[in-house]
Amino acid sequence: MSASSFLKALKAEGLTVVQVSDWRDHNRNHKGPWGPVHGVMIHHTVTKGSARTVDICRKGYEGLPGPLCHGVVTKDGRVHLVGYGRANHAGLGDDDVLRAVIAEKALPRDNEANTDGNRHFYGFECENLGDGDDPWPSAQLEAIERAAAAVCRHHGWNERSVIGHLEWQPGKVDPRGFTMASMRSRIRDRLK
Repeated sequence: MSASSFLKALKAEGLTVVQVSDWRDHNRNHKGPWGPVHGVMIHHTVTKGSARTVDICRKGYEGLPGPLCHGVVTKDGRVHLVGYGRANHAGLGDDDVLRAVIAEKALPRDNEANTDGNRHFYGFECENLGDGDDPWPSAQLEAIERAAAAVCRHHGWNERSVIGHLEWQPGKVDPRGFTMASMRSRIRDRLK
């Protein structure tokens, strides 16, 4: 999917999209290939404040350069595009999980980190403190659902192509505050 097709797919799903700076060409492709892409990964940011969150996800921070995802879903339900191509969001994860995503089957428990996820997943960072107490507004949850569905619809994937970071990499907890099973159910219903 080209950057233009990505933007078009998100808008066609009814999302309010904010294009940030040079997002179409902002990536980490010089560090390795992006693709083949097989799924969508959902994260929480552990940040507060939309402007600050978008800025961090675009630029990164010491030790982890940006972009840290493709789109940032803020609490108001807008999707801010900060990069396109390889992004520092997934890290190393479980090859068995990747095989399940590709086959669109139930996920095994992640128990190793041996596969480059930055190469194989679109990433959406979602503004939330990730403490289990910070609320997930309905507009934000709907935007996560719509963004993931947009990518799945473009590729002909089903909801099993959408995973949380906690399902990919041992020790990760994001997203915290809703279950990926409930989000996949929402995405499945939207794709019907």
